[in-house]
Amino acid sequence: MSNPILIDLSQQLAQALNKAEQKLVTAESCTGGGLAELLTRLPGSSLWYERGFVTYSNEAKMELLNIQHETLLNHGAVSEETAAEMVSGAIKNSHAQYGVSITGIAGPDGGTEEKPIGTVCFGWCDSHNTIKTTKVQFDGDRISVREQACCLAIQGLLDSLDKK
Repeated sequence: MSNPILIDLSQQLAQALNKAEQKLVTAESCTGGGLAELLTRLPGSSLWYERGFVTYSNEAKMELLNIQHETLLNHGAVSEETAAEMVSGAIKNSHAQYGVSITGIAGPDGGTEEKPIGTVCFGWCDSHNTIKTTKVQFDGDRISVREQACCLAIQGLLDSLDKK
C-alpha cells in the first residue's frame, strides 16, 4: 500500500501516539496485516507500535483474541460485535493503550445479500478502555477495500487521540 493518503495518515498517527506517549495494537482480519505493515514502515515505529494480530480464521480469532464462539455463531466474523471483541482481546493480550480491529469481506467473493463484498467492521479502544465500533460499506476491488479500511482505521485512532 503506497497510497499517499495512507502514508500521511500513518505519519499523523505516529506523531500523535509519540506525543501522547502511548502504544498501539492492531487486530486484523480482511486486511491481512496490511495495516501493521504500513505502520511499521515508519522509522521509529517501535516507540509506539506494540504488536499486531492477524486473525484471518475464526479459530485464530478465538485462540489469540478470546473471541467467544457464541459471538461468531450469532453475529458472524464480520460484525461490530466481533470487531469489539477483537479490539478488546488485542488490548488484553498486549501492553498497548490504544487498539483497532478490522474484520470484513474484501472480495472478490465471500459476500452475501446481508453482508456484501466491501462490508467492513471496525473496533477502536482508547486509553480509557472505551470501545467504539462501526460498520461500513466500501466500493471497489479487493485492494481498494483493504486500503479504504486501513484509512478509516487510522482516522478512527486519530479521532480518539484528538479527544485525549
